[in-house]
Formats: sequence, C-alpha cells, structure tokens
Amino acid sequence: MDIFFESDKEVISFCERLFQQNKQIAVYWQVHEKRGNQLTINEEPLNEIIFQSIAVSLVNVYVTHRLRSIINEIIQDTYYFTDGHEIEQIYEHAEWIVTGEDEDCKILRKNKHPVQLLRAIFLMHIRNAQNVHFDWIVQTGMKAFKQDLIHYVGLAIDEFKREEEHQSFINTLREYIVKKEPVVPLIHVVGGNIFSYYKLSGRPYSKVELRSIMEKVPLYLFGLPEEEWNLTPLIALAPEKIKLYVDDPSSPRTQTILNIFQERVDIQAYKDFPYTYSTIRNK
Repeated sequence: MDIFFESDKEVISFCERLFQQNKQIAVYWQVHEKRGNQLTINEEPLNEIIFQSIAVSLVNVYVTHRLRSIINEIIQDTYYFTDGHEIEQIYEHAEWIVTGEDEDCKILRKNKHPVQLLRAIFLMHIRNAQNVHFDWIVQTGMKAFKQDLIHYVGLAIDEFKREEEHQSFINTLREYIVKKEPVVPLIHVVGGNIFSYYKLSGRPYSKVELRSIMEKVPLYLFGLPEEEWNLTPLIALAPEKIKLYVDDPSSPRTQTILNIFQERVDIQAYKDFPYTYSTIRNK
C-alpha cells in the first residue's frame, strides 16, 4: 500500500504515530516532485491490526494539522464571526467538544464519538486500496464529519455566549461590591452543598438573619434568586474580608466568589475552620 501526503509535517506526524502504534511495521519513504511524499507500507498481507494502526495515525494527522483550520472556516463562513478573539474562543470550545473525553463534552455530543467517525472514514478509504491520498480524502471524503462538525461548532458558539453572559454577570457584581459599603468587616464561609456563614465571633448566621439582610439589597437587579444561599448572602453582606474554608479551591462556586470579591477572599482548608461546625438554621 502507498500513502501520499503533500505536507512534510503531516507525513512526519503520520510516521511518528504509526510507529507508536506498531513498532515492527516496515515503511519506505520517497519524495516525488509532483506527487509529494509517498510512504510504502511493506507488509503482506495487510491485516486488520495494520489497517487500524494506519487509520488511527491518519486521524492523528487530521486532528493535529487540519482540524483547527476547518473549524475556523466553519466559524467564519457558516456562522459569520469575524472578530479574531471571538473566533479563538469559539475554536477552543469546539475543539473540546470534538476531542474531549470528560463527561460534560460527552453530554453535549449526546455520547457521539467524532474521533471514532473519523477513524471509520479513513478505514473505509484504506481497506482494499492500493493507493491512499490523504489530501484527497480530506477534500472529498469528509462530508458526514463536516456536517457533524458544523453542529458541534454551533454548540461551541452557545457555550461561548453562555460564558460571555456569565462574565458580564460577574463584572456587574464586582462593580457593585466595589462601590457598596461593607455591612460586616469579616465573615467565615464554610463550603458544602450549601455554604454556611459565621460571624466574627464564630456564631452562625441563621437563615432569618440572612434573609433580613438580603431583603435590603436589590438582588433582583442581578437576577439573583432569594432562595440562593451560596452567593446571594455574600453579595448582600459585602464583607471587607471573606475567610473561605473549602476542600476544592478550583470548584466553580469557589472560583465565582474569587472572581467577584478578588483580594477580599482568603481561602483556607476545610479542616482549618476554627469554630464548631453548624449548618444554617432554618427558622
């Protein structure tokens, strides 16, 4: 079997990945002035293991060297984005959706597997073929994948817009906190499914106390619900200093508080909370 590549970088990437898949495979590389790079697979007969190795290596070349330009083309030509920063942000979301393995991107894809589709496309083209032209497959044999990619870019745009809306929300709250007179000098916040709030003395705030404070603040302006207990009390109290006791500083809720209150937040380990734990009383 002969496999042709126009790009030197792509043929090198293919060989590197192929040898990772199969260290015993014999490959002969020639360069032609008109046909470009020609790789001859010196294996007879070509069995399923070799076909799979070749297909996986072709997928790696496509994802590494072609996916970015195709996604950016869709962003600009199908969805009409022109701002460079927006295009880059959408691309990052789209790449994550297409190639990611975490549960969030799998849910967005409805458990479809774009990389597996790519492998199936390449397998279809290399089985029973004496000559395989990578560039020809990319240009003419990717219709099904391209249609899926348009959909995934649409999902990426939705994620990008949600992220922008969230950032706008954070900025609005941050501006409000900067201008608002603090209600308390210090508050201790203990992480959990619902945050618990403690005064400087170590006595816990009750929900009645917090609700009374929250009623004095126009929370509706920020779209904050009255029964939200992980952020709303902090916005209402606007403390000068927050000691936040959590197990995971990288959690979304913790990062949101950091983004809004910034240098006012002092993150501590959950186990270092100095008082007796007590949940917010329902009164």
